[in-house]
Amino acid sequence: MTSNRRGFLLRTAGATLAATTVSRAALAALPELASHDSADTAPPLAPATGPHYNPVVTLNGWTLPWRMKEGIKEFHLVAEPVLREMAPGFTARLWGYNGQSPGPTIEVVEGDKVRLFVTNRLPERTSVHWHGQRLPNGMDGVTGLTQPAIEPGKTFVYEFVARRAGTFMYHPHADEMVQMAMGMMGSWVTHPRAPSPAIAAVDRDYVFLLNSYDVTPGASVPRTSTMTDFNLWSWNSRIFPGIAPLVARQHERVRIRVGNLSMTNHPIHLHGHEMQVTGTDGGPTPPGSRWPEVTVDIAVGQMRQLEFVADAEGDWSLHCHKAHHTMNAMGHDVPNMIGVDQKDVVDRIRALVPGYMAMGGSGMGDMAGMSMMPAPPNTAPMMGGDGPYGSLEMGGMFSVVKVRRDQPAGDYRDPGWYRPPAGTTAYEWTGEPPPVASHAAHNPSNEIEVQAKKPSMGGMPMEH
Repeated sequence: MTSNRRGFLLRTAGATLAATTVSRAALAALPELASHDSADTAPPLAPATGPHYNPVVTLNGWTLPWRMKEGIKEFHLVAEPVLREMAPGFTARLWGYNGQSPGPTIEVVEGDKVRLFVTNRLPERTSVHWHGQRLPNGMDGVTGLTQPAIEPGKTFVYEFVARRAGTFMYHPHADEMVQMAMGMMGSWVTHPRAPSPAIAAVDRDYVFLLNSYDVTPGASVPRTSTMTDFNLWSWNSRIFPGIAPLVARQHERVRIRVGNLSMTNHPIHLHGHEMQVTGTDGGPTPPGSRWPEVTVDIAVGQMRQLEFVADAEGDWSLHCHKAHHTMNAMGHDVPNMIGVDQKDVVDRIRALVPGYMAMGGSGMGDMAGMSMMPAPPNTAPMMGGDGPYGSLEMGGMFSVVKVRRDQPAGDYRDPGWYRPPAGTTAYEWTGEPPPVASHAAHNPSNEIEVQAKKPSMGGMPMEH
């Protein structure tokens, strides 16, 4: 498909939509349908009208354009099947919005009047819940409770005022187990209209969602009945090495907005810096309540705003600290083979299965080379991605914060790998090994003197 620099596809909505719940006149007046199918991180979408703000950058995603009509900011979301490249060479057939999973980020300003047209192109009914928003009950998006379901081919309209600044999400409240397991979700950012002592100005503002999938190796459609045994842990439906780096100029203030719509919590860990939680989906945290962290746990259904000053130049890991969440296509019932000599077994199996390789006898680090092993087509390697010193042996929820002193302001291009100054990189020791410390070296006689005192009797201590 041809696309401009943002990868948008603009189509005439009136020519492509089926019968809707709005009138023909309203259908003809729908905002143009913007669609995006690239897995690259799109540039931020600066506001053309209204109050100025520093727009967010959606990791491996994009921001939904809007139009102003009679003082109302109008958006058009389309729920539909999508094809998502989760990593180079591996794609999944998901459900999402406007050509992608997650759907596009929606950006507004505190106090904006918002109108959202939602068209359903899924094979089943749906709705949209505006997670964390303060709005009229009938706009909350819970099928059967606050509204009828949006049937296939229909379009519904949601209208409310973005009442408070913060980081939020949107997702279905219809057949949630299936629809969210298929990737239906998106981020929402409401910028403050006026300066606030609780909301600092930042130089870089990133946003992404934590999600998880169970895709059988060789398949492409997630197993939606999975509750805990997921094998793909992703950020914005991308897995490392497919997750883009987060780039910053040295000494810039960086905000990372993270929402969790997976089925478990994720302790997000940043190397080389300290960060603070400056906001949740309930709003900004009071400055006096904040403390420095290097790992922030994000529970299911939560949003967290993490901020830090990128004062340390280099390539710094940013990842979930649950070890299984930095691997791909990993089964959880693999037997422990560490220390087991499998040579004889391998020889016998290779007589029947040429090319068979034993796994796990000396750890799982060698799985970084699994891409060379025979595997079903469309299977993500367990661990992948090469750094300047070899395999990173990571997958899933992992990326790199790239801080450079010469990175131009507002430039989000990958600067490549960091070149550390001479003498600042860990190196192999090739000299004599250091002497082994022993207890005897500190007490050559191997004798220990012990003094004991009994409790006093009548004020006089008793010694032995």
